[in-house]
Amino acid sequence: MVVLRTERLVLREFEERDWRAVQAYQSDPRYLRYYAWTDRTEEDGRAFVRMFLDSQEERPRRKFQLAVVLGAEGNLIGNCGVRVNGPDLREGNIGYELDPRYWGHGYATEAASAVLELGFAELGLHRIWAECVAENLASTRVLEKVGMRREGHFREHAWIKGAWMDSLIYAILDHEWRARTDRT
Repeated sequence: MVVLRTERLVLREFEERDWRAVQAYQSDPRYLRYYAWTDRTEEDGRAFVRMFLDSQEERPRRKFQLAVVLGAEGNLIGNCGVRVNGPDLREGNIGYELDPRYWGHGYATEAASAVLELGFAELGLHRIWAECVAENLASTRVLEKVGMRREGHFREHAWIKGAWMDSLIYAILDHEWRARTDRT
């Protein structure tokens, strides 16, 4: 069982009951802006959480998507994780999402930093990358704050709500992460 603690957050394994909080924030129009979804039902919330519960049982485990819980309040405010894409290549990617009510407080950066540590220090990955919609400037700032560099710009790569959007690829290598965190 994976549990990560930061100054303000606890990143823990998903539990069945988490679907309500997930469905609630995924229904917010601000959240939906960069997703193809137009709404999120109870069934969607349950299926989303079930996907993460199922991944906890995989052996070898390749997806470590964790519930992000605000430590002081105990509220689930999003999720963040690392997926091992190529075990032989020691490569993975990260992803995160937060309840829009908690945007702008540094929580995504804090969670992404913890997940990078999991990927590099615990899982032994060499390269971790992330993809985001180019218009999502807040997400690009998070990726840059955790030391990732932009490697690619894919024009009209994602079809979202009837329009083509560009996607950006960011990445960081293990030795770059170690240098940033003073780890040898």
